[in-house]
Amino acid sequence: MKSSQVFVIALACAAALLAAPARAGRSCEARKPSAESIIKGLALAQKTAQSLDASGAAVVVLARAGQDLRKYGLDYSHVGLAYRQPAPGGGYHWRVVHKLNQCGSAQSSLYRQGLGEFFLDDPWRFDAAWAALQPELQARLLPVLRDNARVAALHEPHYSVVSYAWGRKYQQSNQWAIETLAAAMDDRALSRDQAQAWLRQNGYQPTTLQLGALTRLGARVTSANVAFDDHPPARRFADRIDTVTADSVFDWLQRSQLGGAMQRVQ
Repeated sequence: MKSSQVFVIALACAAALLAAPARAGRSCEARKPSAESIIKGLALAQKTAQSLDASGAAVVVLARAGQDLRKYGLDYSHVGLAYRQPAPGGGYHWRVVHKLNQCGSAQSSLYRQGLGEFFLDDPWRFDAAWAALQPELQARLLPVLRDNARVAALHEPHYSVVSYAWGRKYQQSNQWAIETLAAAMDDRALSRDQAQAWLRQNGYQPTTLQLGALTRLGARVTSANVAFDDHPPARRFADRIDTVTADSVFDWLQRSQLGGAMQRVQ
């Protein structure tokens, strides 16, 4: 049974989700997802599974449009590492390991989910993107993603959505993904600073957001999951915030030839 077939079963479970608000990656406001959003999320998951099945890949970088970032020139907000997993009874299904902020707080955890769960976390646009990793990287990363201890080796629970790309005080979701990827490629990368050194050596370039002082102050005062104190003062006071974005990850993968071209699913 291919992974796309499991969504027939998932549709039967959709009603149960209406009674259980998802809390990771958003505020803890008790808000039920609508039937329409569940149907759209599961439909996107099914289309994504079909696209991934056809690719022949075993590990991909997968992104969703959880927030509207168009004013920053960005299409996607959040990436996870998706991998093919043998299913009970034969065949396989897709799982996603990713990092999520807990209820808008300054803490985060790692989650292992199916595609349906990944796309039901209240996205602003039902649109996905993925890029297959090059074969050596897939082979190195797959056993890491299947191992709870190894996948959490570089996880830092202190979270800021705009954490400094080359800092260690905080770690946002996309940052965890590429640091874990780096550690899989470099056996010597046993710490975050070593993983970041590998990323620098292999040409990763963060996105520079232009955020003025008033914007930074407002975000810091109203949101526990936003902090700027890990950014170098010279950059911060020049309104330059260097952080890891989904779009920069896709650009880097193709530029470095560590991955293929981004594929879009709508």
